[in-house]
Amino acid sequence: MSFQIPRGTQDILPEQAAKWQYIERIARELCRRYNYQEIRTPIFEHTELFLRGVGDTTDIVQKEMYTFEDRGGRSLTLRPEGTAAVVRSFVENKMYGYPNQPVKLYYMGPMFRYERPQAGRFRQFVQFGVEALGSNDPAIDAEVIALAMDIYRSLGLKKLKLVINSLGDVESRKAHRQALIDHFQPRIHEFCDDCQARLHKNPMRILDCKKDRDHELMRTAPSILDYLNEQSRTYFEKVQMYLQKLGIAFEVDPRLVRGLDYYNHTAFEIMSEAEGFGAITTLCGGGRYNGLVQEIGGPETPGIGFALSIERLLAALEAEGISLPISEGIDCYVVALGEQAKEEAVALVAALRQEGIAAEKDYQDRKVKAQLKAADRLHAAYVAILGEDELQKGVINVKHMATGEQQEVSLDIFVSHMKNVLQ
Repeated sequence: MSFQIPRGTQDILPEQAAKWQYIERIARELCRRYNYQEIRTPIFEHTELFLRGVGDTTDIVQKEMYTFEDRGGRSLTLRPEGTAAVVRSFVENKMYGYPNQPVKLYYMGPMFRYERPQAGRFRQFVQFGVEALGSNDPAIDAEVIALAMDIYRSLGLKKLKLVINSLGDVESRKAHRQALIDHFQPRIHEFCDDCQARLHKNPMRILDCKKDRDHELMRTAPSILDYLNEQSRTYFEKVQMYLQKLGIAFEVDPRLVRGLDYYNHTAFEIMSEAEGFGAITTLCGGGRYNGLVQEIGGPETPGIGFALSIERLLAALEAEGISLPISEGIDCYVVALGEQAKEEAVALVAALRQEGIAAEKDYQDRKVKAQLKAADRLHAAYVAILGEDELQKGVINVKHMATGEQQEVSLDIFVSHMKNVLQ
């Protein structure tokens, strides 16, 4: 019987894993500069967390969650997104009491959604995200957006578009909600079953429908921007002002909704405009969620964050023809000739590795020519050749592969010599 990988998942092979590691390093370093600290939450949580935190009118909750019962009859769900779990941890561990506020966190790890696999979209995918909890300052909205943009720019992406919107506060949302109901209700029978179910539960989610996005009522639907009260309008203007001060170009799109129920005030998406990237252009999405902490059982605490898919980031890099500056190859390959030399090579390779040098040797009893070919395939910077004659003389021949320059080095100083030449 042969086994195949489950649909919607992927193996990340060694040659690809190096790209992932590079991206993760960039993201972690930028978080360090922005003073965001890493948090790691479980891969599965109680299902109720996502019902309350993500929203029971969302596609994620209604159609895409991997939910199961454990042996104790408890309903558990593989996490479909990261924010709800981070906020749960924030509440459970009383981070709202930390002396340094806001609490600025980032996470990175696999998420799971049962959706139709397509280019750049998987049922198991990796998200990187940040959450800033505890500040109502519009400047931190701009900071969160700037961090997301910095990640993409640091990796060389140029064909990016930032789109922002305001979803308003509770009062603004309430007025807009009624306007949407009045707008869609006379012809709601022309929409899909999901939209019909959402009309009175969460009519703004109709604007995010993929099936009916070309319906004429979508184009004429009331804009949230026309229903912002003075406080919400002022807040949104300040976010835009801060983005301008940071030199970040943006477009205001009153149709931008985002797919999760917990958003209010600022909402944003970063899209790729690279030719051939595909129909789904969104790379990153986020926004403010001032009521989520209370919904999950904590005190009134404002929050804002974003999440991005590593898979879609890689696809955007490919679309723009960007090669990451990944260092390939090892520092030194030790070629051994004869039994005594092979025994000595084991110790030499171990000593090199102890000094932080990437080293390798032959483990298949190959001839010299085959070992040299192996060193070449591994892109070894140096090859050190040790035979019986060299052992008797207490030396080893070190060859620089790029120049062909070769020199005889005493075995006693071989490791220190390699450290010097590599530096």
